[in-house]
Amino acid sequence: MVTQSMNRLCIRQRDFIKKMRQVFIAASFFIPLSIQAQDTLRIDLAQALEIALSENPTIKVANQEIEKKRYAHKGTLASLFPQINYSADYSRTLKKQVMYMDFDMGDMGGMGGEATEGISQADMDKGFEVGRSNNWSTGINASMPLINASLWKSLRISATDVELAVEQARSSKLSMINQVKKGFYAVLLAHDSYVVFKQSYDNAMENYLDIKRKYEQGTVAEYDLIRADVTVKNTEPNLLQAENALVLAKWQLKALLGMDLEMPIDCEGALGDYRELLFADYMATDTTLAANTDLRQLDLQKQQLRHTLTMQKLDFLPTLSLSGLYQWSAMNNDFKFKNYRWHPYSMIGLSLSMPIFTGGSRYMKLKQTEISLKQLDWQRDDTQRNLRLAVKQQLDNMSTCVKRFDAASKGIDQAERGYRIAQKRYDTGAGTWLEMNDAELALTQARLNFNQAIYDYMVAKTDLEKTLGNEE
Repeated sequence: MVTQSMNRLCIRQRDFIKKMRQVFIAASFFIPLSIQAQDTLRIDLAQALEIALSENPTIKVANQEIEKKRYAHKGTLASLFPQINYSADYSRTLKKQVMYMDFDMGDMGGMGGEATEGISQADMDKGFEVGRSNNWSTGINASMPLINASLWKSLRISATDVELAVEQARSSKLSMINQVKKGFYAVLLAHDSYVVFKQSYDNAMENYLDIKRKYEQGTVAEYDLIRADVTVKNTEPNLLQAENALVLAKWQLKALLGMDLEMPIDCEGALGDYRELLFADYMATDTTLAANTDLRQLDLQKQQLRHTLTMQKLDFLPTLSLSGLYQWSAMNNDFKFKNYRWHPYSMIGLSLSMPIFTGGSRYMKLKQTEISLKQLDWQRDDTQRNLRLAVKQQLDNMSTCVKRFDAASKGIDQAERGYRIAQKRYDTGAGTWLEMNDAELALTQARLNFNQAIYDYMVAKTDLEKTLGNEE
C-alpha cells in the first residue's frame, strides 16, 4: 500500500516537473515574441513615403545633383566679374642676348660722352650682351569682359540646367513614390492573402476535429475523416507559402525605404480599406499630361538647345574685354636681394577680338544643333503618343478592376452563403463532404479574387499617377 502511494507520488512529481518544463519553454518562446512585438515598427502609407523620400539613396543623389547644378550656374555668373590673379616669375639667363647698333661712332663726335668712352667701332660691329643673369618679376593682373554676347547667353543655359536637374529629381521622386506605393500594397496583399489562407486552414482544422469527433461516435464514415485530414494537409503548404510571401514583400518594402532588413515592421490597414475609394477615384481621374515629367524634361532639353543655337550664332560677333596689370621687376647677376632695385610697371588696355574665318567650324556646329532640335521634336511627339497609349491602358485596367471588384464582392457573399448551406447539409446528413470542401475552396478563391481586384486597381492607379506626374 505504501509502495503504491509512493509510486503515485512519484508520478505526480514527474507530471508536475513535466508541466513546469512546458510552462518554462512556452514562457521562453513568448517573451521574445512580446519583446519583438513591442519593437515592431508600425507604419502607414504616408509614413512609408516620408521615410523613403528622406532616407532612400536615389532621392539623396537627385537632390545633390540639384545643388551641383546650382553651383555650376554660380560659376558661370562668376565669369562676368573681374578675374584678378597674382603672379611671380623667375628666369635664369643661360646665354645673354647680343645687341648691335648700326651707326658710325665717328658721326657721333663727342656726343656719346662717358657712355661711349672706351667703345671702339670694332666693338660696335661685334655687338654687346645685354641683360643680367637673374630676372625677377611679380605683380597683379586683372581682366574683365565688357562685351561678350555668347557668354551672356551661356548664363541662360546654366539656369536651364538647374531647372532640368530639378525636374530630374522630381522624376526620381515620382518613381520612388510609385515603387513605395506598390511595395506597400504588395505587403497588404500578402498579409490579406495570408489571412485568407489562415481562415481556410482554421476552417479545415475545425471541420477535421468535428468529423473526427463524429467518427469516434460512429456517425460518419472513415472516408470523410480521411478527406478532412487530406484537406488540412493540402492547406498547410498554401499557408506557409503565403507567410513566406509576406516576409519577402516586407523585405522589398524595407529595401525601398532604406531600412535595415532585420528590423520588424507592420503595415497598417488592409486592402479592404480602399474599397470605398475605387469608384470615386476612377470617376475623378484627370488624364492631362501637362505635369508628365518625361515631357517636361524634353521641353527643357529643347530650351537648352535653343539657347545653345543662339549662343553659337553670337559667336560670330566681336568681343571686347578690359585688362590691366601692375608689376615689379628686378635684374641682377647675384642673389643679394637687399641690393636689388625693383622697378614698377603698370598698364591698362582694351582687347577687341573679331572672328573672321575659322574654316567653317562655327557653321557646322549650327547645323548640328538644328538637326538635334528636329530630332528632339520627333522624340517628343513619339513620347507623347506612347504616354497617351499608356494612360488609356491604365484607365482600361482600372475599369476592368472595378468590374472585377464588383463581381468579387458579390462572389464573396454568395460563397459565404453557399458554405453555410453546405455545412448545414453535411451536418444534417443531406450533403456530402465533397460539397462542403468545394464550398470552402470557392469561398477561399472568392476572397483572394476580392483582394487581388483591389490590389490590381491600386497598382494601375499608382502607375497612372506616375504617368500623369501627380506627386500625391
